[in-house]
Amino acid sequence: MTTKQLRKYCKIDHANTHELESTMKSNHLSARAYDRILKVSRTIADLAGSEQISFDHFAEAVRYRCLDKEGWGTKHTIKKIGTEIK
Repeated sequence: MTTKQLRKYCKIDHANTHELESTMKSNHLSARAYDRILKVSRTIADLAGSEQISFDHFAEAVRYRCLDKEGWGTKHTIKKIGTEIK
């Protein structure tokens, strides 16, 4: 998926933009990781039958990303605005 397609098909509700940015920063995720997470979020939303990617879809994709990081030998807990998602 190209960047243009990513921006077209993986739109996120702007009401959750602050939460998304906080989640990315607190988990030390790069812009490249963000793009990958968006793609997984789109897949999760599709499987749920949702037109829009919700914050829950995004958070689930972040959890998968952090699980992947743990598999490579780093321990990482997902943080979301003062709470931890396990």
